[in-house]
Amino acid sequence: MKTKKLRKKRLGNIEYTESSGNVFADLDIPNPEEALAKSKIVMKIHDIIKKKKLTQAKAAKILKISQPKISLLLRGYLTDFSLERLLRFLNDLGQDVYISIVPSSHSGHGDTMIGDSPTNARIAALGK
Repeated sequence: MKTKKLRKKRLGNIEYTESSGNVFADLDIPNPEEALAKSKIVMKIHDIIKKKKLTQAKAAKILKISQPKISLLLRGYLTDFSLERLLRFLNDLGQDVYISIVPSSHSGHGDTMIGDSPTNARIAALGK
């Protein structure tokens, strides 16, 4: 996913900067596409844990990690968790994860998308 340039805008007397669509890119975080993808996956993990009414201790047992690691995960400390590991957590929580490979709809470099369903409802996209 190409990050669009930030544009300054004005609303009355208030000047603001429009987001690129990826807060991690806006803040110059390294690997912003991966950071966005991880955060969206963790939001899904959080929603599932909440929906199943799991305590952090019960979720930790299911995911085979410690309760303090669950706490870090749910608070957004994601550097210790790879995308692959987060996808396995979804599986451990009873979710199917689909990875689909198709020709790019535009010329040049393809995109990697993470979505809710196999219909490619875009949640996040990884760039080059």
